[in-house]
Amino acid sequence: MLALLRNEAQHRGLATTVLTFEPHPRDYFAQLAGKPEVAPSRIATLRDKLQELERCGVDQVVILPFDRALASLSPDNFIDQVLVNGLRAQYVLVGDDFRFGAKRAGDYALLDAAGNDRGFDVARMMSYEVRSVRVSSSVVREAMSSGDMARVAHLLGRPYTVSGHVVHGQKLGRSLDCRTLNVRFGHEKPATTGIFVARTHGLSAHPIEGVASLGVRPTVEDAGRVLLEVHCFDWPANLGSEGGYGKIVRVELLHKLRDEARYDGLEALQEAIHQDIADAKSFFQALRRQAAPTEPLC
Repeated sequence: MLALLRNEAQHRGLATTVLTFEPHPRDYFAQLAGKPEVAPSRIATLRDKLQELERCGVDQVVILPFDRALASLSPDNFIDQVLVNGLRAQYVLVGDDFRFGAKRAGDYALLDAAGNDRGFDVARMMSYEVRSVRVSSSVVREAMSSGDMARVAHLLGRPYTVSGHVVHGQKLGRSLDCRTLNVRFGHEKPATTGIFVARTHGLSAHPIEGVASLGVRPTVEDAGRVLLEVHCFDWPANLGSEGGYGKIVRVELLHKLRDEARYDGLEALQEAIHQDIADAKSFFQALRRQAAPTEPLC
């Protein structure tokens, strides 16, 4: 869809622009109803969404704060205030299930008719399928929730990633003989949690293999704050022990090892961490064996 949008923008001499909302509209309505538990889990942070859009060739992203005023706009007012007066849109591309305006009253037919009246073109892209399965955020969330990171990568066309600044943590990993990088996940409800085989970009010229935990750390904190902790197997010597802080890293979660668990004390936690490290190293060894060229038969 973004490739089609980019090609059309280049043909018309326009900037490729994506319009999105923050928070997610379903987040807003869940909070309004006092039922935060029905809000959708978050696949990507805003940072990761913007980085991926940039990678796909999008020139600019407009982020509208989804609040009471925006939620109450009628479809016609949304078209006039946002698309015509705000963005001065000349070409609008939407998905086949696109709805907009208060109570989702607007649809493609209404938008297309409005475009004829107001001077902009409207196009609709039909669903994208992978192996006869419609790719949607719901399908991706389902795969992430089940921990099937290979399927997630297949649906996304790339490994699932989380990025952000490395921040100071409790430094508990030092006492557990397992130093970690800490990256905050900017949402309280990630689409997946647990312990993962990971690959970290941004610390050296090459990605670094490791193991990662994404969740609330029930043994040591369980405060509801979601944190990504990454243990890198080969720490770059030039960074020194403190050189990772403040860097922006991108962490690929390649394979889920297990769910988060609460342990009876730090000794049991340390034992589990060392087993996770061993399992992750075995995963990478198997990956390298699969990628190695086979010897020709004599």
